[in-house]
Amino acid sequence: MPSPLIRHLSFIDKSIHQLDTVIRTLHAKQDRSTRASPADTVSETELTPAQKKHSAGLIRVNHSGEVCAQALYQGQALTAKRPKVKKQMAKAASEEEDHLAWCQQRLNELNAQPSRLNLLWYGASLGIGISAGLISDKLSLGFVAATEDQVCQHLRHHMQSLPTDDVKSHAIVKQMHIDEAEHGATALSAGGYRFPRPVKRAMSQIASIMTWLSYRI
Repeated sequence: MPSPLIRHLSFIDKSIHQLDTVIRTLHAKQDRSTRASPADTVSETELTPAQKKHSAGLIRVNHSGEVCAQALYQGQALTAKRPKVKKQMAKAASEEEDHLAWCQQRLNELNAQPSRLNLLWYGASLGIGISAGLISDKLSLGFVAATEDQVCQHLRHHMQSLPTDDVKSHAIVKQMHIDEAEHGATALSAGGYRFPRPVKRAMSQIASIMTWLSYRI
């Protein structure tokens, strides 16, 4: 049986790791991406000030969404019952961290800042992730699937709304959509609960409010 000291150090190690995750999420850097940004393969184009402002607003929304995703997956991984689910959450979180870094890089290129509400979004999402995981893995996976469905809807809207000339932002959002759709499908295939339409509509309304705020603040 492990000694109390080992158990204590293990708790400290886990706490440090979780704190590191928070810091890395709220202060994302492009060099933390495990995959090169899709935007690196295309050339920058000249955008008008209005186009740059709109693109920056949409990328800021996506950046905030990735902050929420990191917190959600972190909370679910902490409380998941099955090792397979924990591993799945960790893999998804790694890909979401790529998205976070890509969005931060694009914001830098557009001379824009992340949302000042990200700490609030992170805390709320972490609480939701922990709560869902405590109830059951089935609910936790179902929440991932429902959330990713909402995210994909937003990303499709962004691909239509982004300035046509902003090929760099388009490349990022397109790859994010591919990854998010895969995360949602994987969560359902792993046994995730299919949320009823009224619940998904409520989630959509909440997401719309967060989107409106993150675009502007």
